[in-house]
Amino acid sequence: MQTPRLTHIALHVEDIDACVQFYRQFCGMAIIHQRQHGPKKIIWMAEPSRETDFIFVLMNGGQNLVLADNDYRHFGFALDSHAAVDDIAQRARQAGSLVWEPRQEPFPVGYYCGLRDPNGNYVEFSYGQPLGPGADDFSKLTPSKDS
Repeated sequence: MQTPRLTHIALHVEDIDACVQFYRQFCGMAIIHQRQHGPKKIIWMAEPSRETDFIFVLMNGGQNLVLADNDYRHFGFALDSHAAVDDIAQRARQAGSLVWEPRQEPFPVGYYCGLRDPNGNYVEFSYGQPLGPGADDFSKLTPSKDS
């Protein structure tokens, strides 16, 4: 049997236009599909060249989330340098959406900051995690017993 593959995350948001703008501005995502059925609006967004790999599906009519600053559930995006993390943090600070100041953590976390999107989701931007640029040795991760 083939292992399932994660293809998308669907977010039911209150202000779809603000969320689209956030993911364009901070994540470089673009709209790849949109449709409307009466008041229901659905927008698919993806990173450039990942349109057939992984997408965000945004749907209007949701409610904003209220997460505590120490709630670490988030979407993670890899960047290509410490400076890129600092740049995102500065832009987010000016926009009033920075929740976690840039910080360095031990492997495998790396250097990161966190933003709050208009719907209340947290979005992490990192450098040096095993899943992106600047990755440390991925073999240091220990497979779980369930693997």
